[in-house]
Amino acid sequence: MTEHSSRTTPPGNRGLPGFLRDNGLGLFFTAGFLLTLLGQAIAGHADFNNQLATDGLQQISFGDYLTTSDFAVDVSENWQSEYLQFFLYVGVTVWLLQRGSPESKELHKGGTESDEAQMVGRHAKDSSPKWAKAGGWRLAVYSNSLLLVMGTIFVLSWLVQSTTGVAAYNEQRLRQLQAPLSWGDYLGAADFWNRTLQNWQSELLAVASMAVLSIYLRQRGSPESKPVGAAHGATGVEG
Repeated sequence: MTEHSSRTTPPGNRGLPGFLRDNGLGLFFTAGFLLTLLGQAIAGHADFNNQLATDGLQQISFGDYLTTSDFAVDVSENWQSEYLQFFLYVGVTVWLLQRGSPESKELHKGGTESDEAQMVGRHAKDSSPKWAKAGGWRLAVYSNSLLLVMGTIFVLSWLVQSTTGVAAYNEQRLRQLQAPLSWGDYLGAADFWNRTLQNWQSELLAVASMAVLSIYLRQRGSPESKPVGAAHGATGVEG
């Protein structure tokens, strides 16, 4: 009699090599990121050269454009807004709840929850990460590691945006025979906050839309949605 593995392959993933099946989500979005970054670089290079031609200046190669502050600020201003979104979402969903949303915890689970519920310390399982079994500073760090990393990436990308942004802004000012600004002055300039806030508002709107629309709308099979037949008031339930 032939033995059958207890691990069955979902119908939508049959035929995929094991690595692609097990890492499909990360690979898809990484590939999408690289393709769109390349597309942005190509379009940005063309737009940058159009500006140079308008100003009567010599155009630059694609390789040289990738090292410009204009390209760096365009990339980093989007990164910092994305990681701000993740940082805020990871942090506020510990305490703030939304009735009926799968993006929220259940209404009775607000806060950091008990050690037993979080499987830490003496409640850790054999398969739990080592630092989840530890105590003291290691457990404290690991318990907040996702928030710490998201916050660090946000701050670093914000610093990159501000430093490359002032370089790009001063390059434009010099073309117009205007005095350059210092980094501190640029942080108070309209150009910096226009770049920053137009990204922040779009990220916050997207999160708010997802949290609220998922109360009433469904996507069968998605963990970002409740089961199709779940009540609108069901909270913290994933399909």
